[in-house]
Amino acid sequence: MRIETLLLAVSVALAPMARAADTAPPAITVVPVAQTVLRDRVIASGLIAPVEEVQVQPLIEGQPIEALEAEVGDRVATGQTLARLSAATLELQRGELAASRAASVAAVAQGEAQVAEARANASEARRVADRTAALRTQGASSQAGADTAEANAISAEARLNAAAEAVEAARAQVALADAQIANIDLQLTRTEVVAPVAGEVVERNALIGVIATAQAAPMFTLIRDGALELRADVAEGDLMRIAPGQKVRLMPLAGDALDGTVRLVEPRIDEATRLGRVRISVEAPGLRAGMFARAEILIAEAQALAIPTTALGQDAEGGYVLAVEGGTVRRMGVTPGIRDGALVEVIGPEVGTEVVAKAGAFVREGDRITPVRR
Repeated sequence: MRIETLLLAVSVALAPMARAADTAPPAITVVPVAQTVLRDRVIASGLIAPVEEVQVQPLIEGQPIEALEAEVGDRVATGQTLARLSAATLELQRGELAASRAASVAAVAQGEAQVAEARANASEARRVADRTAALRTQGASSQAGADTAEANAISAEARLNAAAEAVEAARAQVALADAQIANIDLQLTRTEVVAPVAGEVVERNALIGVIATAQAAPMFTLIRDGALELRADVAEGDLMRIAPGQKVRLMPLAGDALDGTVRLVEPRIDEATRLGRVRISVEAPGLRAGMFARAEILIAEAQALAIPTTALGQDAEGGYVLAVEGGTVRRMGVTPGIRDGALVEVIGPEVGTEVVAKAGAFVREGDRITPVRR
């Protein structure tokens, strides 16, 4: 009987404690609103490609390749010889033209002598015609004699004009020969295939003995100044936030992370993929055209109040957090800003405000909770 009385007394004493335990507020994890550095970034990926690719073709046709002066991987300067074409045929043509020019120069000299002779004859014939005409006026000469003298003068002047025209024709031949020789000289200079820009040779199709022609594949392909860029594909929604000059962090599959800069945002969006293209300039000796790389494009960077993204809720009224004050939950409207990984900027609460770590937890405004700080 004493044992039963003792058990009853203990149960009566523990009953209030059990009821208190059953009604204790639930334990909910809370986090403080903290100030930190947030970075708004756009993630993209693409292939490394030349900023400008230059194809080198021969400037003359029909000459065989005689020598090659550059190989794939060589860095060349502007005007540096890449290949030499045979000049034998052109030099032979130049010799023939030089001989033709010499003959034309001789013809000019001969024609000028004939002009001088014709001029003297024409002057003499004109004096005779004038003298005969004067004698005819005085009655000392016949009309036939005067007509004959006038005809001789006209004929002599015609021969003078013909000789002068022959000289001009010979001079034109000399000018033509000079132009042809100048053209051959130009072609001779073009037998040296030179680099139009400084850069790196990435492709060589030229072979010794092959006839050079612009209709074939380019003899050489250069990357101008060796400059490379990442051509990254970006989602349509992010493209409008990207602008030239923004800083970029590049992460190739092989090698260390690199710094780059947005060089160009292409004005077109692919109609099929709905992706836009951003060109990011990068300088790194280890990169090669065709490599794959990821890019983090820095849109904005700022000191801001932030919370975990899980603590931010969204409803018809906008963004909100569940603030905890004195163990009571209170809904607080906020304006979300920069998202950086697992953190999001919030405008509205003060530094140190405690909020429920998961806005989707089963608590409502006015609920009592036991905050669990992590």
